Amino acid sequence: MSAAFIQVAGISSLDEATMLVEEGVTHLGYPLVLDHHQEDLSVEQARRVVRHLDGQATHVVITYLTQWDEILRLVREVGATVCQLHAPVTLETLKQLADAAPDLGIIKSVVFHREEAELTIARALECSPWIDHFITDTYDPSTGASGATGQTHDWDLSKALVSRSPRPVVLAGGLTPVNVAEAIRAAAPAGVDVHTGVENADGFKDRGKVRAFVHAARDALGPSPRADV
Repeated sequence: MSAAFIQVAGISSLDEATMLVEEGVTHLGYPLVLDHHQEDLSVEQARRVVRHLDGQATHVVITYLTQWDEILRLVREVGATVCQLHAPVTLETLKQLADAAPDLGIIKSVVFHREEAELTIARALECSPWIDHFITDTYDPSTGASGATGQTHDWDLSKALVSRSPRPVVLAGGLTPVNVAEAIRAAAPAGVDVHTGVENADGFKDRGKVRAFVHAARDALGPSPRADV
């Protein structure tokens, strides 16, 4: 029985990453090569954090790259073992990436627009043979950002994907220590992801908020055999 999947994205320093591990976070997300957001760390800085915390958490490169060889090169350069893909990559790209790196965990984002929910789920399910997890998130029409918007979406849409997906689903988008348990009860995901929801006014992760988020998420998720990547 595996520990619940609890990811915090937007690592800004080694000290912050160490604190997250101490508080029970299982996955550390490093947004790199982004379209709509500023990077928290450079590739070199992320690599140093990964090396220092090797074996203490699962390290996830979060990117909008679309070519399998560029994705793999970035992940290997950082030293991570999982990639989280937010761009609309093709099925052929997923297949090429999975074939080239069978040891690499692949998380594919599913960004919901309510008016296209059924089509979004159908397209996501086509990706299932070549990925390990889905992560559902929120589209921000004001910026064009797909994910890391700090906004929630209709959790019933994530629940619809959970009920049909052969792969475990991670829930993201506007989660906080206050709403994460409710979100888990509503969507029944295998794990959760948070970014700005555990930050203080200065944009850094707050230990108290992280601790509250992890405890609430772990209690609601429970141990899950589906959580490994």
